[in-house]
Amino acid sequence: MLDTLITSKTRVRLLVKFFMNVANEGYLRGLAEEFNESTNAIRKELNHLTEAGYLEKEAIQNKITYKANSRHPLFDILQKMVRQHLGLDAIVEMILDRMGDVQKVMVIGDYAKGKDSGIIEVVIVGAALNTDYIDQLAGKIEQEIGRKVVFYVKGKFEGAGMTVYAKVSM
Repeated sequence: MLDTLITSKTRVRLLVKFFMNVANEGYLRGLAEEFNESTNAIRKELNHLTEAGYLEKEAIQNKITYKANSRHPLFDILQKMVRQHLGLDAIVEMILDRMGDVQKVMVIGDYAKGKDSGIIEVVIVGAALNTDYIDQLAGKIEQEIGRKVVFYVKGKFEGAGMTVYAKVSM
């Protein structure tokens, strides 16, 4: 969706980087290396996004760092668009629909850092989770969002007080 609205792939990647997680920051050379792009292409897009007010820049020592401008009137809308572009809203909705007693759903790994690597890692925390349901979601989620998903289910043994993780790949 986002890449049909915005034709610059570099701009889409920058929006994903900064609006996936408001804590994400970057600087010109680091972003160029991360995206395997020229510094000129990254500089051009950073300038456009900064001039539009979507990004803030700050000089720290000899580097200018960029981050999302959370005070911009369109911040929430852009963040929602990025999450929909990545398919995260669909994952959360499907999980919560019939998962059981879900306490937390957290995105970790590359996507938490704003890198669109194609593999989304999700931690689900809850006491009585329906892990059979997660197994059945594999095909549905991959078709819906076009990305691979790895779930880490965190629960507790009854009475033992131990925390155990189970990895479910989709």
